[in-house]
Amino acid sequence: MPAAECGIIYLSRPLFLSALCILSSARGVEVVNAGAGSYLKGLPQGAKGPPREIWRTKELAHLPMPTNDWWSSLAWVPFSDAMFPHPLALKAEAGGLRVSFPGANITANNAAIFAGLGDDLVLGHSAVPAFTDAKVAGWSDWFVTAQMGEVARGLTLTFGHGSPFIFATVTGGAPVVTFKQAPVIFAGKETDAVLGVRVGKSAYGLFAPAGSTWSGTGTPRLEAKTNGKSWFSLAVLPDEKPETLAMFVKVAHHHVTESKVVWSYDEKQGRVTTGFRFEIKAREGSGEDTLFGLYPHQWRSADAKLTGHSYASVRGPMKLASGAGFTTTSALPPVLPSLPLTENLKPEELSAWIAADLAGKPQLTGDTYWLGKQLGKWATLLPIAEQAGDKAALAECDRRIRTVLENFLAASGAGGAVKREGFFAYDPLWGTLIGFPASFGSDDQLNDHHFHYGYFLRAAGEIARRDPAWAKKHSEMLQLIVRDIVSPRRDDAMFPFLRCFDPYAGHSWASGHAKFGDGNNNESSSEAVNAWFGLLLLGEATGDKPLRDLGAWLLATEVAAVEDYWFDVRDDLHPVAYPPSVVTMVWGGKGSNGTWFSANPEAVHGINFLPVTGASLYLGRWPDYAGKNFDALVKENLAADQKDAAAKNKPVPTHDGTGFNEWADVLWMYRALSDPAHAARLWQARPADFKPEAGNSLAQTGAWIAAFSALGTIDRTVTADAPFTACFSRDGRKTHVAWNIGSTARTATFSDGAKVQCPPNSVARK
Repeated sequence: MPAAECGIIYLSRPLFLSALCILSSARGVEVVNAGAGSYLKGLPQGAKGPPREIWRTKELAHLPMPTNDWWSSLAWVPFSDAMFPHPLALKAEAGGLRVSFPGANITANNAAIFAGLGDDLVLGHSAVPAFTDAKVAGWSDWFVTAQMGEVARGLTLTFGHGSPFIFATVTGGAPVVTFKQAPVIFAGKETDAVLGVRVGKSAYGLFAPAGSTWSGTGTPRLEAKTNGKSWFSLAVLPDEKPETLAMFVKVAHHHVTESKVVWSYDEKQGRVTTGFRFEIKAREGSGEDTLFGLYPHQWRSADAKLTGHSYASVRGPMKLASGAGFTTTSALPPVLPSLPLTENLKPEELSAWIAADLAGKPQLTGDTYWLGKQLGKWATLLPIAEQAGDKAALAECDRRIRTVLENFLAASGAGGAVKREGFFAYDPLWGTLIGFPASFGSDDQLNDHHFHYGYFLRAAGEIARRDPAWAKKHSEMLQLIVRDIVSPRRDDAMFPFLRCFDPYAGHSWASGHAKFGDGNNNESSSEAVNAWFGLLLLGEATGDKPLRDLGAWLLATEVAAVEDYWFDVRDDLHPVAYPPSVVTMVWGGKGSNGTWFSANPEAVHGINFLPVTGASLYLGRWPDYAGKNFDALVKENLAADQKDAAAKNKPVPTHDGTGFNEWADVLWMYRALSDPAHAARLWQARPADFKPEAGNSLAQTGAWIAAFSALGTIDRTVTADAPFTACFSRDGRKTHVAWNIGSTARTATFSDGAKVQCPPNSVARK
């Protein structure tokens, strides 16, 4: 095919450029060569994709568009749906920006913890009674700017995670704040620039420029007379005390213009560090400080200057701090490419399981999610077969993974024709890479890219561990996949920065558009962890330290958020009125006990366990909680089975975990984290024709349960100076495990002083 044009793309490795040649196919679809692979530029005819209109200002039209964020609906619809930059809840509407404090009205029951969008006030414009739309006018790492109306007559509004403030610029008129009924003014009067108002159980500060006055006190409509000055701020206050309002006054006109996150992984200490920094433009006065609320996963380790104030939120208490930024640290959770095979595992049983897992015709084509799960299954089986010395099974896993990946990493087939399925296409309007066939809205809604592509990256990392040359050959396409879900560069010309990961919330978001009344959501936190595991493994295997460090940071941060917001492992965040042991889906405005696809307790719990891999050890960092969660699952499952039996006039069942009818293997593996002996009994009692969950295997289940039976539970207090390590404890005896995926021997030193000599490309324990 003749070359149509040539271009340059930037890969995530610093200062590394790759020249790509774009080819035109006979069907008129451009194929872009990327190393040994290729992708389509533009979507193929008939394929679904995201909308062809983005609600953004024309100045941003050349940039890749962030999606999968807490504010994404602002770009997908003319105004927005509910947005939750805690402690606030916001929605762009025709009348302006609706603002509420959801923490004042948190409720909980067996189904969910609710803290949704309320109707405290609307920030509007004196000369524009109804706007036609709201457009994205800018963004930074956890802030966004919206433009309502025209530049010469409108509102420019900046808000973000953690900030109690809305920073506004008002042109061609004056700021107007409207309420359902006249608010109680507890501080200030018409001749003051600052008013403190109470709306229901919430208190707000309204900060007009110095010298401003107000009209409309005693009515539901307050208008600031700003004498031509354009800046304005409002903030939710933690209380109505004069000294609290005075603290806010000092920084009210320090408008946040930029928010930046930086990260690092200290391999020697086994820790990741995250730095958060604000850039400030002081509209009045001087200084670089602002006020910001820290989520629980942040304040547990932050060096921030706390004020002693806090806000209630659906995530738990947010502690108010002041300054220009802060830093957090956390340990890298235990991670292994695979658990070691232990002596209590019978070789003949393992061989039989592996054979059964690989029997039959493999699925080598399919959509990016369900085929991805097969990649995950084989990537988990491969190191088991490798340790067992089963060369045939090892070769078969390797063949299947390479076949699927090499197919998907090339957009053209024989003769250069564009393939019908099994390829990636780049949408330049949104700046995203879509795998076809797509599923679960990964094409038209840009949902779940990190869930789907994480399986691809993890499988690629497993091949790279044994064949770095293969990874180098396909590195350009693999880097494109990484950059789609979590580009580490703000200046990436093709993809937005950290698309699927919210650095301030500490976790990923699944919906591309977030067009829901409860904001964005994330269900399968464990599949997010699987994606970051893929980055960590691929980076370490290829010697790409920036990629490895990115994976380490994402994994450690997501796990910290999962332990707090999904599991509440310390039992100090979920309301007493919420009895379930887990929040299955984290939303902006709630935490729910359910899934998108099933009410079965086995799925409700299991969706945050699978896929079970060597990166799933974090699920056992708190064995007491894992036991509590499993017991709750059994109780809920038994109640559901008994209810179903009564409705069908059948005998009422009783069971302790053997009665699972969905994902039983995944649930038994979870049980091994807290009670390996019980898990072993459940595994041994399985029916002869037992079939594992689609992405799991008999060999992985048996080897996992055997390993925990022999080694004990995870000791989270012990870290190491290498990324692929774990410490187990049984009856007071510790076992230290290290997996060296490098080509030279190394010694892993653990924080308790233990040292494990690890030969090249092998796992060792002591």
